[in-house]
Amino acid sequence: MNKPLPNREQAIEILQKNNCSTKIITHCQAVASLALELAEKFKAKNYSVNLELIEIGAILHDLGRSKTHDVTHAVEGMRLAQTEGLPETVICIIKRHVGAGITTEEAEQLNWPKDNYIPQTLNEKIVCYADKCISGNDRVSVETTIKQLYDKNLDDAAKRVRQLHDEIISLLERQQI
Repeated sequence: MNKPLPNREQAIEILQKNNCSTKIITHCQAVASLALELAEKFKAKNYSVNLELIEIGAILHDLGRSKTHDVTHAVEGMRLAQTEGLPETVICIIKRHVGAGITTEEAEQLNWPKDNYIPQTLNEKIVCYADKCISGNDRVSVETTIKQLYDKNLDDAAKRVRQLHDEIISLLERQQI
């Protein structure tokens, strides 16, 4: 059975209990700070966003880095979150935050469990996008992240980050009634 959404302190305790480094925890806090800023902008435009979920999802998004620092940390984080009994909404943020999502074909090549690894909800997209704009603890432009992906020959991921960026900007510029 899933537990209720943890608070900020409990989320950090989950990272610590799973042996996430201070560096990872600080990164997660930086992502949470930016994600909340973005979420507030969406809220001001009358979008339905869950600030608590976004904060906790952002804090826990790199839970899997306690096991590995490659792309598989999303699946490892998902498994740890399931073991912790975290709500499905948090688990989805964790498993869908890498790149700007992992396609079914890419997941199959990585031997990941059959699942959807592309951010679906606005809450998931906000955390994913915020993560792309934080390097270590520092804010970076999304252009920097896209260039890094192209430099690593991760062209499809770079294109998905560009699409996510364009979607976020378009939504924020749109007038809500």
